[in-house]
Amino acid sequence: MKQQTGSFIKRNLPFILFVVLMFSFRSSVADYYHVPSGSMEPTIQVGDRIVVDKSAYTLELPFTNVVLSQTGDITRGDIVVIKSSAADTRLVKRVVAIAGDTVSLSNNTLTVNDEHAVIQRGNHYVFQERIGDSQRSIQLLPVKGARSSFNEVVVPDKHVLVMGDNRNNSVDSRYYGFIPVEEIQGQATRVAFSLDKENYYLPRGERSLLALQ
Repeated sequence: MKQQTGSFIKRNLPFILFVVLMFSFRSSVADYYHVPSGSMEPTIQVGDRIVVDKSAYTLELPFTNVVLSQTGDITRGDIVVIKSSAADTRLVKRVVAIAGDTVSLSNNTLTVNDEHAVIQRGNHYVFQERIGDSQRSIQLLPVKGARSSFNEVVVPDKHVLVMGDNRNNSVDSRYYGFIPVEEIQGQATRVAFSLDKENYYLPRGERSLLALQ
């Protein structure tokens, strides 16, 4: 039996090494995720498969949570993938405030460190939001009971405050509180490809390799 196992490994060693390296790469460097909800619309749409740079902030030992080195800082405006213990699921949200920031929301207008967001109307319920060096498209649907305001808070050390770009239809820090940075798995950088479930899951060619802002 041992001889057969050894012979199998020897014959298939290149393939085995390829599989190990591929999963190691996905574990610690880059991966892609399916987006099942519209909480980040219009930036990320239902059916998008997003590329996640798992080494954007830390480099981890493959298949573990052991951090080998810090590779970057989380900044306002980053779109991040979170393995949320509070939500007991994976979240994709935008960082709107980092540790030490004072932030509030009034009628869907953000204020961070005394700087008020500038919101310009776009098409339908889509608007352009600019605050500091960060600019993005947001969606403001007329959703009853939406949490469109919260009082001024200070983001604690080693935490961030996140929100979905689909502001009135996103369960985020307004429900789960501040996000520990240790739960952030990486930065979403672009759409790998997208399938339209309303149209027989045909590919959306215009969204393939689309950079996320």
